[in-house]
Amino acid sequence: MSLATLTPLEPVARLSARVIRVLGLNPGLMTLQGTNTYIVGTGPRRILIDTGERDKPEYVALLSRVLRDEKVEGFDHILITHWHHDHIGGLDAVSAAVGPGFIVWKYPRSEICEINEDDPIKVCSLTDGQKVTTQGATLRVIHTPGHTTDHVSVHLEEDDAIFSGDSILGEGSSTFETLYDYIKSLEKLLPFDSKRIYPAHGPVIENPREKITEYIEHRNLRESQILNVLRNQNCEPIDPSSIVKTLYKDTPKLLLPAAERNVLHHLEKLQKENKVSVNGEKWILVNCQSKI
Repeated sequence: MSLATLTPLEPVARLSARVIRVLGLNPGLMTLQGTNTYIVGTGPRRILIDTGERDKPEYVALLSRVLRDEKVEGFDHILITHWHHDHIGGLDAVSAAVGPGFIVWKYPRSEICEINEDDPIKVCSLTDGQKVTTQGATLRVIHTPGHTTDHVSVHLEEDDAIFSGDSILGEGSSTFETLYDYIKSLEKLLPFDSKRIYPAHGPVIENPREKITEYIEHRNLRESQILNVLRNQNCEPIDPSSIVKTLYKDTPKLLLPAAERNVLHHLEKLQKENKVSVNGEKWILVNCQSKI
């Protein structure tokens, strides 16, 4: 997917009575039109979801202008969906621009405390199911690991909408650190049956159930293709690069390393489900072990 084919997005858009999208002004191959940050609430103080990249003064100026236009005095909370630089990188600059009085929240990446005692901005740890509120908005945190271990999505109760972070994108598909957790997180979002999804990249998703199901089915299809390759090996072990040569015949050479990482994620998920095993760098179906 090239930037030229993406849906154009306005730098600022009011999406509902309590949600304003402010683009991070950082378009790119990984960020698409740019990182979507969201001002949430209806009162003089609100909640900001994500802060864009570091060293983007034009974004901070745009955010400040929106706050002035909306007569917003500042934020009660700043909520970070995960640790990637285009979501948390702008925190220092945004904090300096909007003034004090807010709490920064992020799900921890591990049990080790992430707060730097020399940093004036303290980050509080989110928990799964926690509610973060401001006037006109109640946000419920949903821990959705997979894209990253600390990734969260957020349910806006008043609009019955999900802020999906990078778990679900407005266009294209997302990446993941752990596919097993990623699929579980997608399945966790399905029962919400929300009316809309506000992704961290790309346009608003108006058909959440269809989109989430599409993501799951795409991964299930790739998994079944990988299992078929393994079955066709007649119990001969195979390495991920050989699987890629079979499944990605029409893929440009430049993208093959990414395809191999993708295949490896699938194999690791299948290993966790006790469907395949690995010896060195070669993989085999579990039910083949007795034949070796």
